[in-house]
Amino acid sequence: MGFFDFMTEAIAIDLGTANTLIIHNDKVVVDEPSIVAKELRSDEVIAIGKRARQMHGKAHKGITTIRPLKDGVIADFHSAEQMIRGFIKMINRKKTLFPQALKMVICIPSGITEVEKRAVMDSAEHAGAKEVWLIHEPMAAAIGIGIDVMEPEGNMVIDIGGGTTEIAVISLGGIVTDKSIKVAGDEFTNNIKNYMKTRYNIAIGDNMAEKIKINVGSALTELDDPPPNFAVHGRDLMNGIPKEVVVTYKEIANALNNSIEAIEAAIMNALFTTPPALSADIYNTGLYLTGGGGMLRGLDKRISQKTKLPVYVAEDPLRAVARGTGIALKNTSGFSFLIQ
Repeated sequence: MGFFDFMTEAIAIDLGTANTLIIHNDKVVVDEPSIVAKELRSDEVIAIGKRARQMHGKAHKGITTIRPLKDGVIADFHSAEQMIRGFIKMINRKKTLFPQALKMVICIPSGITEVEKRAVMDSAEHAGAKEVWLIHEPMAAAIGIGIDVMEPEGNMVIDIGGGTTEIAVISLGGIVTDKSIKVAGDEFTNNIKNYMKTRYNIAIGDNMAEKIKINVGSALTELDDPPPNFAVHGRDLMNGIPKEVVVTYKEIANALNNSIEAIEAAIMNALFTTPPALSADIYNTGLYLTGGGGMLRGLDKRISQKTKLPVYVAEDPLRAVARGTGIALKNTSGFSFLIQ
C-alpha cells in the first residue's frame, strides 16, 4: 500500500430512491432510507435515514421531510448533498494525522441523462469526494449476484428499485440492450394508497402502504403459500375518524396489476431488441431479479409465465447492487465500463 492509498478512504454507495447503502472495507456499514428531515426556517438537517422516515407524515409545520431522489435521480441537489454527508459521518473511519481523501463509486440508473449524471458527481464532490466513479445499476446488480460481466455471454438482469426498474442485457463488460422505466417500488406504494382510497374510502400514509406491500404484496392472485390477511389503519375520508380495514393479498395483487404489466412490457421490449446470439444465451441462463421489488410474492413466477423463461430471484436482492458497487470499488482500474 502506497502513501496515496493510505491517505485515501474508499466507499461504495448505492444511492437509491428508497434506500441508500454504503460499503466500506467490504462491509455494508450504512443501510438507511433515503430521506432527510429539516427545520423549515433554518434549513438545518435534524434527522436522516430511519429517524427521518419515522417523522415522515407526522411532523408539525416547522419540520419538513424530503426524499432527495425521485425516479432514481437527484431531484433536490442540496438535500442530496446533506444526506450523503450525513451518511458518511455514520461510517467508523480511520483516525489519521492528516485528513483523508474520499474515493467513491456510486451507482446510477442506466437511463440517466448527462445533466442528471453531473448532479450525482457534484453532490458527491460537495459531500467530500476527491475521486468519483459511476456504475450503471444493472451492471452493479449483475456483478453483485456473481455474474462474470466480462465474459462473451448474454445475461439479463431486472433490477426493481424504489424509483425505477432497470432491465439490461450484459455481455463483454458492456450493456448491450437496456430499458429503464419509472415504475418500481414507489409506484407500487402509490397503487396501494390509491386502492385504499377508492375501495375503502380510507387515507393511508407511505409507511402504512409499505407495510401492506411487505405483508400482503403479491403479483399473483393465486399463491401456493398465501400470507395472512393484514389489518390496515388510516383515516376515514368521510368523517376523519381513525379506521381499520382488513385486506387480502388478492386485493393487493389486483391493485398492483397495471404496474406489473408495465414491467412485463418493458422486459418483453428488451428481449425483442436483444441480438439473436445473446437471446440464445438468455434462453439457457434465464432472467435474474434484483432489488426490493424483486421480492414481491409471485413476481418471478408471473414473469416466467409471460416470457416462457426461467426467472431467478437473487440471494439478498436488496443488497445486490450495493455488493456489485463494492466489488467495482476495488476494480476501478480494471473495469472499463466505469464512468469518471
